Amino acid sequence: MNALLSRLALISGAIALAAGLAVAQTPAVRVASKIDTEGALLGNMIILVLEANGIKTENKVSLGTTKIVRGAITAGEIDVYPEYTGNGAFFFADEKNPAWKNAKAGYERVKALDVEKNRIVWLDPAPANNTWAIAVRKDVATANRLRSLGDLGQWISAGGRFKLAASAEFIERSDALPAFQAAYGFKLGADQIVTLAGGDTAVTIKAAAQATSGVNAAMAYGTDGALAALGLVILDDPKGIQPVYAPAPVVRADVLARHPAIKDALAPVFRSLDAPTLQTLNAKIAIDGQDAKQVAATYLKAKGFIK
Repeated sequence: MNALLSRLALISGAIALAAGLAVAQTPAVRVASKIDTEGALLGNMIILVLEANGIKTENKVSLGTTKIVRGAITAGEIDVYPEYTGNGAFFFADEKNPAWKNAKAGYERVKALDVEKNRIVWLDPAPANNTWAIAVRKDVATANRLRSLGDLGQWISAGGRFKLAASAEFIERSDALPAFQAAYGFKLGADQIVTLAGGDTAVTIKAAAQATSGVNAAMAYGTDGALAALGLVILDDPKGIQPVYAPAPVVRADVLARHPAIKDALAPVFRSLDAPTLQTLNAKIAIDGQDAKQVAATYLKAKGFIK
């Protein structure tokens, strides 16, 4: 009897050891984000939610620009990160497709293209539009009656003093500043642009607010929380030049197959992130100087998404 119990104990121990090794050998889910304020916020939210659901993660938040992070996931170097639906037009050289100007159609299109071509799955998006925009100092907008990009184009063409702080990506991408210029009939010279490293609008907005190097306008995003606090206003885009940029988690298909719980864990979180919510959370980081991880954790706990 004792011998039998000993054998059973050995078998149980072996099973437990095998299970432990299997868990230990399962690679951590590598979570990344872009280098901007909202990227850090959403990247930390993904990490906190996955960890709360028993999924081990590796933190690669604030990895780099769109090009760097996109290259990393297509190369299999990262597993999950928050991306924007409108970037599908750029990723797949599909800028002329009208689907990108519609939130639902753009999401469905990038979802279908990415899973087919790259085995990357787009999960449920947030009901927000973090589109690229141009913001100007409120005093400049008021004095020159600038409400839209059409007003801006006329003012610049008439000799208005304008200087923009922006990232290299915003300046160079065909669907960003070049698209605005072509649609609204203005062309900025080299002396009218200050190129700042990275893609963080917190930096470009601050430059405009402080009139650094004569800057009076900034590349901005639709969900930036710092604009009003720093005395800047976004100019309307009446022609709808920019696609809809709804934030959504994207994950490699093989990783999602290993951890199917990722989908249901993140869905309610992103559904809760409308534009006013993101503006408020982004402001806590960009204006109040709070840590992105702490802002993410406080929000998730308040909403009951994590304990």
